[in-house]
Amino acid sequence: MVLHLQKCQEEWKDLEEEFQQLQETHRTYKQKLEELSTLQATCSASIQKQKRALKDLQCSFQRCKRNCSLKELELVEQINHQIKERQNVFFDMEAYLPKKNGLYLNLVLGNVNVTLLNNQAKFAYKDEYEKFKLYLTIILFLGAVACRFVLHYRVTDEVFNFLLVWYYCTLTIRESILISNGSRIKGWWVSHHYVSTFLSGVMLTWPEGLIYQMFRNQFLAFSIFQSCVQFLQYYYQSGCLYRLRALGERNHLDLTVEGFQSWMWRGLTFLLPFLFFGHFWQLYNAITLFELSRHEKCKEWQVSFRACPHISGALPWKLPHNPESGARQISEEQTEEVMKKKTTPTYTDAKIGGSLVFFFLSPPPL
Repeated sequence: MVLHLQKCQEEWKDLEEEFQQLQETHRTYKQKLEELSTLQATCSASIQKQKRALKDLQCSFQRCKRNCSLKELELVEQINHQIKERQNVFFDMEAYLPKKNGLYLNLVLGNVNVTLLNNQAKFAYKDEYEKFKLYLTIILFLGAVACRFVLHYRVTDEVFNFLLVWYYCTLTIRESILISNGSRIKGWWVSHHYVSTFLSGVMLTWPEGLIYQMFRNQFLAFSIFQSCVQFLQYYYQSGCLYRLRALGERNHLDLTVEGFQSWMWRGLTFLLPFLFFGHFWQLYNAITLFELSRHEKCKEWQVSFRACPHISGALPWKLPHNPESGARQISEEQTEEVMKKKTTPTYTDAKIGGSLVFFFLSPPPL
């Protein structure tokens, strides 16, 4: 009994020493945390000061251009180019600094700091986002198949539509967090998910009736097709993005929708017919809904509310201007890469304009 008590006392003594060390470590941690907060505030203030100064400087250079000689004009252009590069450096710096959330994140999460402070945490969050899309695509495929061929009940349709609303809402939140952490997600990609959220919400509130039943099977068949295309698209684009990262041409926070190069056509030729067909199906959905809205028994507002976004999904609304400008961008980028190859040897293939190609690589909204 005495030996057991002595052993307990020794364990308590060891724990007491470890506790004292833990307290000291925690005190040091709080001190470093305060120092980190001070450094973050200093860096943020310095970046904003630099941005204002560079903006004023650009305006001054713009005024000076009118009376500059050719040599001075070259110097101004060179400095302007360096200023643009400095803006990219500021963007990378701000990815590691706390920043105010946008309107959407403020409405959903409140004023919470969502900035991740190291590359490992950023990449882990981005990787989880990609896996989330893949897993939910498989679940949505199974749900659409079940509702189309097995479960012909309104309640199962509601569960499926609610799952779509939750999925797209979650995507928009995760993408906003990725943007806050330095991911260069295209605006049209996020807008596409906002439209999909709206369409899914309209479908969720569509009451049971003749018009709903007339469109139900077409909608579920389109959902099955879209899930299959998204699954194929994920594996194709993830392979392309992996290769670009291995070549050092892509950031770890880039999504499987960024960039395009000529060697990617080899796999894209298989995928393109499905992508084109998906957008034509989108147009067919819009035409069907417009026809249903003119039906004598149609009283639901959801019919016309779904028709217009379906047309926007079928048209090239994701392009910066129009198909012609996108094609011109491809030609210019190819010419630029050819000129680079003539002057500088490179181990990568010629780049092709991503905005036009990835218009087709983005799945149409539901």
